[in-house]
Amino acid sequence: MSSFEIVQEDKTQCSIKINNNLDKQSIKPIYSKVKRIKSKKFPLVKIDCSSMTDLDYAGALLLADLCASFSKDMSSVVLTGMNPHFQSLLFFARKNLRQKSQIKLVKENFLLSPVIKAGKYIVDSIEAFIFFLSFLGESTFQLFRVLAKPWKFRYKATAVHIEKSGAQALPIVALTSFLVGLVIAYQGAEQLAKFGANIFIVDMVSISMFRELAPLIAAIVIAGRSASSYTAEIGTMKITEEIDAMRSMGFDPIVFLVLPRVFALLIAMPLIVFFADIIGVFGGMIVAKTSLGISYTEFIIRARDVVEVKHILIGLFKAPFFGLLIATIGCFRGFQVTGSTESIGHYTTISVVNAIFWVIACNALISVVLTEIGI
Repeated sequence: MSSFEIVQEDKTQCSIKINNNLDKQSIKPIYSKVKRIKSKKFPLVKIDCSSMTDLDYAGALLLADLCASFSKDMSSVVLTGMNPHFQSLLFFARKNLRQKSQIKLVKENFLLSPVIKAGKYIVDSIEAFIFFLSFLGESTFQLFRVLAKPWKFRYKATAVHIEKSGAQALPIVALTSFLVGLVIAYQGAEQLAKFGANIFIVDMVSISMFRELAPLIAAIVIAGRSASSYTAEIGTMKITEEIDAMRSMGFDPIVFLVLPRVFALLIAMPLIVFFADIIGVFGGMIVAKTSLGISYTEFIIRARDVVEVKHILIGLFKAPFFGLLIATIGCFRGFQVTGSTESIGHYTTISVVNAIFWVIACNALISVVLTEIGI
């Protein structure tokens, strides 16, 4: 059993002597005594541990809490005669107690929590923006170096990424574009039939798909598919220190990892958008045939006579910008991955959200500008 003896107690100091054990079984009877001592503000507290024969983590926490309560009140706490092993355990307990106190302080100051979160978000955003500018500058520099020495460009890797990000994405792009064309035509057919303007379904479906919907839908699908893939691939390489190994061997990660992916989407996106145009209009043709009685031949002739080539070119003009945005964001977020596999999931989610947002924003900006200049 523990003997927690108060040797001296007056206005100037409190002297305590600990005999025998101070463990989880022996500390229960002395809780009230410790609580009473903590409630008093002694200028000096002396704790004699020379006769203490055993100390476990529970006893060390009790002793650490007792010392901390007086240190907080600017009192002097002196421990004498403690075994070196007990000192190590007490040091660990005091460190753990301090961490718990900090966590408790943050929880108690819940009114400051929104301010702290807002400040952290602003600081993180500024750091991410500076890192993005650095990434963009380095990528641009390496791009000009590769253009000056084209034999250093990784043509085979670019072809592989065109196949992975472009050709393998055609089935899901086809399905999405077909369903969008189908829905647009079906909703429009119901309204046009009321006014006997069935033939205008061709104008509505063709122009909307060529100019806006097909490029946007294709870009969103590729953003969800390729941006996440790029972030996960580069993030995994960073965690496994493959990127550091590349740098140590003299290979630039921008040239080997970023530029092939960027050029792959720059080349693939216009082809994907053209494919989405065809499939989307085909979906509208089916609805026009089944709901409005417009044959495929009539649909094609009407589209040839009414739809201007500029609508197709505008959609194809947007495609490289979308590809550049998606590839850049996906690679950038991959280089931000740090620490653990949890970070990969975090930045993969961010890359997809960012890519989709900037694709929609870029599409809106281009559409507004082209409309204002009369194109």
